Amino acid sequence: MHILVDIGGTKTRVAASRDLESFDKPQIFSTQTKYAAGLRTIVESAKKLAKGEMIERVSVGAPGVITPDHQSLLTSPNLPDWKGKAISGDIESAIGAKVHMENDTALVSLGEALYGAGVGATTVMYLTVSTGVGSVRIVNGKIDAPSRSAEIGHMYFNTGEELQEFKNLVSGKSIHQRFGMMPRELGKDHPVWEELARIVAIGVHNSILHWTPDRIVLGGSMFNEIGISVARVQAHLSEIMKAFPQIPEIVHSSLGDVGGLWGGMARLKQLL
Repeated sequence: MHILVDIGGTKTRVAASRDLESFDKPQIFSTQTKYAAGLRTIVESAKKLAKGEMIERVSVGAPGVITPDHQSLLTSPNLPDWKGKAISGDIESAIGAKVHMENDTALVSLGEALYGAGVGATTVMYLTVSTGVGSVRIVNGKIDAPSRSAEIGHMYFNTGEELQEFKNLVSGKSIHQRFGMMPRELGKDHPVWEELARIVAIGVHNSILHWTPDRIVLGGSMFNEIGISVARVQAHLSEIMKAFPQIPEIVHSSLGDVGGLWGGMARLKQLL
């Protein structure tokens, strides 16, 4: 029995896998902002799913920069009370199983590359735009740099006195602050979506120059039906790309909200 945990900024998902080929219907609940409460809920959910069976390993996807030893979070903007806590060790002690933690975006990227929209591509760049912005490269079915997470959201877009970060231009959090409402409340015809499509295209363009992916997978809540159009990102990218004669294939993510669970399952399988 293996347990898969995906801790998001707003939702946490926990599922059980017996063979690391598939997993049962996940339990989904609101992420607790307080670490002690969040830890307790995850442990209770894992034990409930195990139904008395011995848990061998646990995969955890956590939102933020993880330490090189995969034990805790160095930063966690959306869950500050989780920062610095011994997440892996605490879950391991409570459940009695080996725990391996990765950045949550890294696991979603791995899931999409091996089971979702990235299947068949050698080098996959996954970009998520939701509450924040994150991106990871998957090469030959493996996380490119598992000892550290890429922080594309902190990419600067301005060379003037006031530098602007990518995440502060396109994330759901930034749009909420800008308009005073949730992004989905703006409606699908709001002009801001075209503006954001061009900005995302610039971010993708800069990443292509460094990562040269075969395929780009765009995911996260900001690419929902009411949100940024993947087709418009591709159109803007085609206009601004000068370095390469062709741009990589750009597709929408296909695993929905459980991409991190698929990635966690794949990561445990690789570690075994």
